[in-house]
Amino acid sequence: MTLVVGSARDGRLAPDVAAWFTRVAEARDDLVVDVVDVAKTPLPASLDPDDPVARALSPRLAAAEAFVVVVPEYNRSVPGTLKTLIDSFQAEWRAKPVGFVSYGLSMAGGVRAVEHLRQIFAEFHAVGMKDIVSFPRILEHYDADGRFPADAEGAGGAAKLMLNQLLWWARALREAKSVHPYEY
Repeated sequence: MTLVVGSARDGRLAPDVAAWFTRVAEARDDLVVDVVDVAKTPLPASLDPDDPVARALSPRLAAAEAFVVVVPEYNRSVPGTLKTLIDSFQAEWRAKPVGFVSYGLSMAGGVRAVEHLRQIFAEFHAVGMKDIVSFPRILEHYDADGRFPADAEGAGGAAKLMLNQLLWWARALREAKSVHPYEY
């Protein structure tokens, strides 16, 4: 599974959310996590598949059988750097499941960004998971010592449900593609 960390802003909270989710995912014996952080990964300068940056990142994305996107909500949508990453690839997303871990400063908790991502990934023939992990009013999810999340048990339950669905879809799609290649 590839975990895409979708924020590149200074002062971002995405590393805290991604580190927590990575620990949850890696505690399972049926997952290996590869992290692609848009703040640390060069992004293609064009949509040309021969762009050297795209060619370098493509094998990592293509090797993934599933994706989870950590996404903050910026102005009721997704961060521009995340959209650039997604739009720079096509076949890499095709017929693969995508889970979402969202957060935001408001009560919406990034859900509006996830709804946009569902539409974007559907365009690439990816399967978005119904259940997500969401952190509304993200700053309230830090404890007094600054640890995230304050309610690890509740958040962990949501992550387990989403990961179970993600892995079910990853297996189902892998088996289906081995019998009949996906046509688009």
